[in-house]
Amino acid sequence: MTGGTASFPPLNEQLDLIRRGTEQILPEEDLERKLARALESGVPLIVKQGFDPTRPDLHIGHAVTLHKLRDFQDLGHRVVFLIGDFTAMIGDPSGRSETRPPLTREEVEANAATYREQVFRILDAGRTEVRRNSQWCSTLDFAAVIRLAGMVTVARMLEREDFARRYGDGRPIALHEFLYPLVQGYDSVMLGSDVELGGTDQTFNLLMARDVQRHFGLEPQVAVTMPLLEGTDGVQKMSKTADNAIGITEPPEEMYGKTLSIPDELIPRWTELLTRMPAAEIADIRRQLSERVVNPRDLKRRLARDLVRQYHGDEACGEAEAAFDRLFVRHEWPEEMPARRLDVASLSSYDDATDTVLLAQALHAAGLVESYSDGLRMIQQGAVTLDGERATEERARLACSRSWKVRVGKRRFAEIRFARSG
Repeated sequence: MTGGTASFPPLNEQLDLIRRGTEQILPEEDLERKLARALESGVPLIVKQGFDPTRPDLHIGHAVTLHKLRDFQDLGHRVVFLIGDFTAMIGDPSGRSETRPPLTREEVEANAATYREQVFRILDAGRTEVRRNSQWCSTLDFAAVIRLAGMVTVARMLEREDFARRYGDGRPIALHEFLYPLVQGYDSVMLGSDVELGGTDQTFNLLMARDVQRHFGLEPQVAVTMPLLEGTDGVQKMSKTADNAIGITEPPEEMYGKTLSIPDELIPRWTELLTRMPAAEIADIRRQLSERVVNPRDLKRRLARDLVRQYHGDEACGEAEAAFDRLFVRHEWPEEMPARRLDVASLSSYDDATDTVLLAQALHAAGLVESYSDGLRMIQQGAVTLDGERATEERARLACSRSWKVRVGKRRFAEIRFARSG
């Protein structure tokens, strides 16, 4: 999109949409000025966000900022989705209590390959410019890196909360970690960004980019920060490591079921940050919850349907809800259940005289639990059923002469069959 060709909604309408759900706009008066200039000139703002491909999958916590990027797209501005394939090899130290292990080029490329398909479930592919920062960062020579590093003092870097905490605790800070905010700022220089988005943990980096842009004689960008989404546990920030995340490409049934598991108090926040529900309706949800005039499960179902519909479509939404009701309301078995064929010769607990194996070992061999001890724990907790009957004995054994329909916890199912090699 070039100058003089774009048209935009009125300034107040743009500001209302951009402000929705944001944590901070720094500084907001600069954003108003930039938007007013775009209205007058017809030249869209360049709105950037970088994602380092340190993992192959994105979760709906990442979708919070992606939805805000989509807001800018819908307002007519130019969105740049930056794949930080160069910075991923440095490792973003934001929120880290220790130096992040470096990734290889092969690991970065494998992770980056998955990003396009995931982000275009939210962004408009036809209106998104995808760039890689290796395009300009890989050409920087050592002299350029020294000049970049000379722009900021160690004292300034130690103003960053996670650096200051680690320094105060005597935990190591690798020198290359100081380069990360500078390289992120250099990305803003090369893209000429007017606005950059990020989570609240990125505030230092986004503001550092303003300094870097000034150093290169450019107008500084506006930093728009979004809240960090709490995970399904309602406590920690959503992450795969904390096992409280819902992946953008997670199967519809899992996405639906996990959404219904969130604490009631998260319903308005998730609805505001992850859906396009009007603000008046969200305010009404808060009122209904506070006055206890609605069953929270009904609101969670509405939210779950919205999320599954966004990422998988209407048909998958209906199927996910029906599957949930079948399993957790009517307590029926899945229509399709994975089969696990176990060779009795590979099971150390197999007893030839009784033709049986220990249940806990069979669960582990079938991939339904992480270990034998985990299988024992699940049996102790009453979380294992065999053909619909709860298993209660830790040393329970399975007859190998027949197949068994097994359920572990709420969502793990399999039909276990036994085979004899030789």
